[in-house]
Amino acid sequence: MFDELKNAFSRHNNAHVQLILINVVVFLIMAVVMVIANITESPYVFSWLHAQLAIPAQVTAFIQKPWTIITYSFVHDLSSIWHILFNMLVFYWFGKLFIEYLGSDKLIAVYVLGALAGAICYLLVYNTIPFYQAKIPVLGMVGASAAVYAVLVAVATLLPDYTFFLMFIGPVRIKYIALIYIVISFIGSVGLNAGGNIAHLGGALIGYIYIKQLQAGVNWGGWITATLGWFKSLFTPGPKVKVTYRKTEPRSTSAPAGASKATQEEIDAILDKISDRGYESLTKEEKEKLFNASKK
Repeated sequence: MFDELKNAFSRHNNAHVQLILINVVVFLIMAVVMVIANITESPYVFSWLHAQLAIPAQVTAFIQKPWTIITYSFVHDLSSIWHILFNMLVFYWFGKLFIEYLGSDKLIAVYVLGALAGAICYLLVYNTIPFYQAKIPVLGMVGASAAVYAVLVAVATLLPDYTFFLMFIGPVRIKYIALIYIVISFIGSVGLNAGGNIAHLGGALIGYIYIKQLQAGVNWGGWITATLGWFKSLFTPGPKVKVTYRKTEPRSTSAPAGASKATQEEIDAILDKISDRGYESLTKEEKEKLFNASKK
């Protein structure tokens, strides 16, 4: 795991480690700000920063800070290291398995969908149900748990009988692990962290729906993948067009007319695309190039 962390952003199909790093970096930044604020006796600095990232329970406050619908899922409670530690460990184990079958793009999509679903459920219960309206939290909600639950349940839905070997317990099918997490959150939905547990259940629900829809041929996270691809294109320089002139040579008769040839760089790019998005993401031309290369 530590080797993966060191090369997180230089490896393909590594979104689970990249997301973990983002969460850890945000956690460390928040910790540094908190320490400095306490030393300088300016606690309001940390309170202000936390308020800009945590999602508020009241919809009127949320409307003023709509970005918190996603930022809250990268921030963790600083009062205990266990909050981020358990979230990231579970996310690493299940995220790694998710990527082996569905790739990095879909993992990021499920993470974001889980965060959105958790936030929506959180806002709904605190603004529509009297029981929760009487207990609106002042500081709002932070944590990646809703996103982690989405990934956990998505994997359990896709591979229900896949087995993890747990310390002191032995082999356990992941569908039972997911069920235990859901039951715990359901029980906690009326406890001290009611809003957080409601968000967990929202993330779990979207993870289940995502896989069922994907199996039916509908990708609910396609818009997330497309949006991220557009942002990446803004920072990726386009290929330079180089015009050369050369004599026309007769076409070789050893290959069929219209056959696509590819350089080693193109083949590597196609293989990377398969690793990230799966074989079905290839265009007809890319599939033809890969087929022709395999015959050599």
